[in-house]
Amino acid sequence: MEHGAQQALYDFESQHDFFVGIDSDGCVFNSMEVKHNDCFSVNLVKHFGLASISRQVHQVWDFVNLYSTTRGTNRFKAILLTCDFLREMPLVKNMGVAVPELPYLREWSETETKLGNPALQAVIDNTTGERRDELSQVMEWSLGVNESVAEIVYNLPPFPGVRETLQRLQGKADVIVVSATPDEALKREWAEHEIDPYVAVIAGQEMGTKTEHLTITTKDRYAENRVLMLGDSPGDLKAGRDVGALFFPVNPGSEDASWQLFLDEAMEKFFNGEYAGAYESVLIDKFQELLPATPPWQ
Repeated sequence: MEHGAQQALYDFESQHDFFVGIDSDGCVFNSMEVKHNDCFSVNLVKHFGLASISRQVHQVWDFVNLYSTTRGTNRFKAILLTCDFLREMPLVKNMGVAVPELPYLREWSETETKLGNPALQAVIDNTTGERRDELSQVMEWSLGVNESVAEIVYNLPPFPGVRETLQRLQGKADVIVVSATPDEALKREWAEHEIDPYVAVIAGQEMGTKTEHLTITTKDRYAENRVLMLGDSPGDLKAGRDVGALFFPVNPGSEDASWQLFLDEAMEKFFNGEYAGAYESVLIDKFQELLPATPPWQ
């Protein structure tokens, strides 16, 4: 059966009794701040003519993508959330700035799961008029982001503890990358730092949602409490829970300490069957306190 972009996930074969899924941006690499500050919001200002509210665009984009419950969300959902928040800001209203509504993007984002440029391009190719104009502008922004990422985001090593973790998981667990980053950037970043040999699959946004990545690779293959997702966002936690997996949080702002904790005790607890329950609950409670739902300007 032909699975297109997801073929690598369907081809995955389990070799061990344990499985570990690992997010990439903000979890393995300290790339969240630079990508969001220097690539995403800059291009939003540029492609949608929002120079007069540049500061607010950066503030809102950072809240949506770094400092709230929606941290780590897909870029197309992020642009909708950001524009919704901006339209409600008193200062933006007073200035009379036309923040894009993006109704066609909203409609597409609610039905499509492979929220990446290829799926968006397919829609653009088959549509006309206002819908085509709006989605084409969003595509220009998305391509602009990728260009900025390729230009700016390199020479950015993994967090301390990541390489050692990947080495220690060898021979004990099946490991894959579960990410909402475009495949091309993921493969480039993992190869640049020579950590790609430690994982069986590198799954990005073109391969579907994180829940899909985990479902295809783990369903009916591992015993209870033998699947673990490592991530730094509520979306990673949700994806793990969707497939009945355990979750280890890499806390935003304390990533080094989180990886050290995983090496020092959490990994061993996972392999010894002592991770589920009270131990995991304490870690998740602490993680959730770091990411509020309500923005500071409200």
